Amino acid sequence: MGKFCEVCEKGLMSGHSVSHSNRKTNRTWAPNVQRVRVLVNGQAKRLNVCTRCLRSGNVQRALPTKSNAEA
Repeated sequence: MGKFCEVCEKGLMSGHSVSHSNRKTNRTWAPNVQRVRVLVNGQAKRLNVCTRCLRSGNVQRALPTKSNAEA
C-alpha cells in the first residue's frame, strides 16, 4: 500500500471539498509517503515512511555500502 506510513501508521484521511456555493463533494488527503531504505534491527529494509517521520528522526536512513556504491 503506497499511501500508508509503516512507522507512525498514518494513512488516508477523508473529508469534503467545499465549493464557493457550499456544495460538498467527498475527497481524500494522503500523507507524503516515500519508499526509503531504513535500518531495522541493524539491517537495511525498504519501508514506506512519511516525510514527517523522516524529518523528525523517527527512522534512521540506511546509507549505501561502499560495495553497492561502486557496482
